[in-house]
Amino acid sequence: MSSSQLPLAMAGTDEVVRVSRVRGDAGLRQHLAELGFVDGAEVKVISRAAGDVIVAVKGARLALNRSMASHITVSI
Repeated sequence: MSSSQLPLAMAGTDEVVRVSRVRGDAGLRQHLAELGFVDGAEVKVISRAAGDVIVAVKGARLALNRSMASHITVSI
């Protein structure tokens, strides 16, 4: 099974992706994990603008700026 990996900031609108890795310091990784960005979590990109994204994860809608979204690697 070969899947492409890219930062969440690059995922397209309406794409459903899976979290494969979260980078950053321990505090940032913990914060993102509490929001639902854990390995294997399904994320749907609702909209995006200039790298900023609004996503649905674990039943919640969240907005992430480009910096935060670039720390989350997803597979499509």
